[in-house]
Amino acid sequence: MQKISLEQTIAGIKPLDRVCMEAARARQDTLTKPLGSLGRLEELSIQLAGIYGEVTPMPKSKLIILAAADHGVVSEGVSAYPQDVTAQMVLNFIRGGAAINVLARQAGARVIIVDAGVAAELPSDPHLVSLSIGKGTANMAQGPTMSPEQARQCMEYGIAIVTSEIDRGADLIGTGDMGIGNTTAASAITSVIANCPPLEVTGFGTGISEEQRRHKAEVIKRAIRVNRPDRTDGLDVLAKVGGYEIGVLAGVMLGGAAAGRPVLIDGFISGAAALIAHTICPQARDYFIASHLSVETGHTQVLKHLGIKPVLNLNMRLGEGTGAILAMHVVEAAARCLAEMATFAEASVSEKSKE
Repeated sequence: MQKISLEQTIAGIKPLDRVCMEAARARQDTLTKPLGSLGRLEELSIQLAGIYGEVTPMPKSKLIILAAADHGVVSEGVSAYPQDVTAQMVLNFIRGGAAINVLARQAGARVIIVDAGVAAELPSDPHLVSLSIGKGTANMAQGPTMSPEQARQCMEYGIAIVTSEIDRGADLIGTGDMGIGNTTAASAITSVIANCPPLEVTGFGTGISEEQRRHKAEVIKRAIRVNRPDRTDGLDVLAKVGGYEIGVLAGVMLGGAAAGRPVLIDGFISGAAALIAHTICPQARDYFIASHLSVETGHTQVLKHLGIKPVLNLNMRLGEGTGAILAMHVVEAAARCLAEMATFAEASVSEKSKE
């Protein structure tokens, strides 16, 4: 993988192509349908035109980048599942037995699995990208989860991974995650950056009780008090209360934006990564597509802070990139309608009467 610095990546993120967006909007208004009748599909197609710099873009190669890591905060009793599950699920991803594998096969998409910091030894496998950042983060309730150097390192790994895949032809990128304890990190990030009380953005994660949820929020509150992260500095927030996989995904988002590719943000964990990326480079948000609304409590605040609206609402909260892969169907449909529908003139259909 070619190393690309965070600063170089940020400098490469350009405004959307407004000329192509206006041309796409004008084309939408000539297609054989009442104005605006395709609703969100029209909005998405115009955003895609600006991202790709083409009036009628047509994504061809779909990719999910699924990053996995462990979290030291699990020692505080914030999860219903033991930490061993992270590594076990990575093996399940490799074997193709998880929900994301099924949905990716159905969508004709590839899945790249990234060991961003799993606290176990994993076998070498061609489907697995193994990074050497750390074997799980430290406990945020007692101090920073990682060093500033590690925070930068995981983001630059994410940039390198997505840049390499785009060079190979990937042009529609989705994010996914796995990591026992990572909803705690996502809630902490959201609480800090979106400036919300921890309890307001802390959900039930892997299926904890209401009592455990309140305990989880108290752990997050303690972590914020101990670490005092700077909500205006995405790298500082990542280093103090984040996770390795969240950092990698934030890098993927910035790298995708710099390469002029749309990035479909999955659920709450990916949303927390988007908060980090947006704090570092606000302009990157224009390249983000929120795939769905997670039932995790904090996800609504994530999307509100980012100012983006979800494509789907299916009461999901699995992660893995499952929401992102499903929304890819809608994104493809939006592109195809813009490119392939006939205009009124082409179809010899009368337009709306002018009164």
